Amino acid sequence: MYSAETDRFRFNDDLAGGFAGKRVLITGAGKDGGIGQAFALSAGLNGAESVGVHFHRSYQDGFDLVYKLQEEGVNAFPVQADVTNLRDLWATRSYIIDQLGGRPPSLVICNSGLTEKGYSFGRALKEVEDEPIAIRRARVRQHFIDNLSESQLVLDTKIDGFLAVTHLWAGEAVYHDEEVRFVYVSSRQAIDPGVSVPGYAISNWAVLQLPEVLKVNLGRSADKVSAFSVLFPFIRTGMTDEYAENERVFGRWQPRMLETHECAEAFAQLLARPTDETNLGMYELMADAVDPAPGSDGTVSVTWKQVALDIAENDLDWSAGSPLVY
Repeated sequence: MYSAETDRFRFNDDLAGGFAGKRVLITGAGKDGGIGQAFALSAGLNGAESVGVHFHRSYQDGFDLVYKLQEEGVNAFPVQADVTNLRDLWATRSYIIDQLGGRPPSLVICNSGLTEKGYSFGRALKEVEDEPIAIRRARVRQHFIDNLSESQLVLDTKIDGFLAVTHLWAGEAVYHDEEVRFVYVSSRQAIDPGVSVPGYAISNWAVLQLPEVLKVNLGRSADKVSAFSVLFPFIRTGMTDEYAENERVFGRWQPRMLETHECAEAFAQLLARPTDETNLGMYELMADAVDPAPGSDGTVSVTWKQVALDIAENDLDWSAGSPLVY
C-alpha cells in the first residue's frame, strides 16, 4: 500500500534540474517506503519526461507507485524483471524503449532494496547445553548455508545486476547516439563496514568501481556516458526501520536515521550538478548533529563529501632486493 508523503518530494527549481526532461529508469524502485520509491517520486514530480519503475517481487507496491505517479500526470510505467537473470533483463529492452518513445533511458539509477538480516560472519555458533554433537553439526551446517545464501543474493543483485543493467543501457545509448548518465547507489558501509552484513559491504565496495570500469571499456564512446556513485548513511526504510531507535547501529555515523524524502532531496542536489563535474566521482552523504536554531527542531546538517580511494604501491625490500628473474 502506497504510504509516502507525496508533497515532500516536490523540490525547488534549483534541485529539480537533474531530473527535468530526463527519461529515467530506476531499479529496485518498487518497495513502499524505500529509497528507490523516493527516487521515482523525485524524478516524476520534478520534471522527468518519463519514469520507469523497476521491481522484481514487490509488484503490488510497484504498481501502486506507478498509479500514483500517473495520477500526478507523470508518464510512469512498470518494469518487472529479475536483474540477475540475463534473459529476463534483456526481455525488458524493447518494452522500455517503446515506453520511452523509441529512445533509451537518459538517466539510469542502479538501486537495490536488498541487504542481509545479519549474522556473525566467521564465528562459530554458540554451543547449546546438552546438545548432541550430531545435532550441533546439522545446526551449524544449516546456519552456514542460510547465511551464505542470504549474502549470495545481495552479491548477485548489486554486482551482477548492476553490471548487466549498465552493459545493456550503455550499449543502447551508444547505438542510438544518445547520452546517458548512470548513478550507482552504494553505502557508507563500503568504506566503513559494519558487523554482520559481509555480502552487503563487499557488494557496495564493488559498486564503487563501476564508473571507472565503464569509462575504460567504452573507449572512444566514453563521451556518451557519464557515471558516479553515492554512498548513503542509514536511511529509514522497511529494511532499517527496526534499527531506527538503536543508536548502536547508526550512531557511529549520524544522530538519527534520515528519512527517504531527506535522502532524495540531498540526492537531487547532487544530481543537479553539471555532468562533467560528477562524472567518475564517489560522493558520501554526511548527516551531522547541529544545535537547533531558535524556533527550529532540526537535528541534522546534511552535506556531501567527495571520496577518493588512494592506492599506494610500495616496494617490498625483501622482494625488490631479490627479484625472481625468468
